[in-house]
Amino acid sequence: MIRPINESVAVAPQIAPEDIAAIKAAGYVAIVNNRPDGEEAGQPKGEAIRAAAETAGLGYTAIPVTQAGFSHPQLDAMAAALVAADGPVLAYCRSGTRSCNLWALAAAKAGRDPDLLTAQAAAAGYDLSGIRPMLDALASA
Repeated sequence: MIRPINESVAVAPQIAPEDIAAIKAAGYVAIVNNRPDGEEAGQPKGEAIRAAAETAGLGYTAIPVTQAGFSHPQLDAMAAALVAADGPVLAYCRSGTRSCNLWALAAAKAGRDPDLLTAQAAAAGYDLSGIRPMLDALASA
């Protein structure tokens, strides 16, 4: 379920409140929710996951990404959440893809090498070729 990208971030498909104890035991200090509530019938509400995370002493940030795509405020919020966590972060969405893409875009905007980002994502099972032009543009800005 959890796919580590690097030492500071991992991504996962939808999690549930009952997964929080295992996430904490795995060493994660914060959770980033990249899935909007109501996207799919039966998915856990973000507030239920927030409550479970906070009860367990984990940080929680909601940065929902819809089919509208990614925005600079979302990239900035993801970067800020990763920095504020001061430890490994688990980001999740429906499949993990949006979370991986958002991480990569935020990292490229911060000046990280798109080749490295692409390799790290690939090692975790994610293909960034569809957003590679954006990664290159953000990294060179």
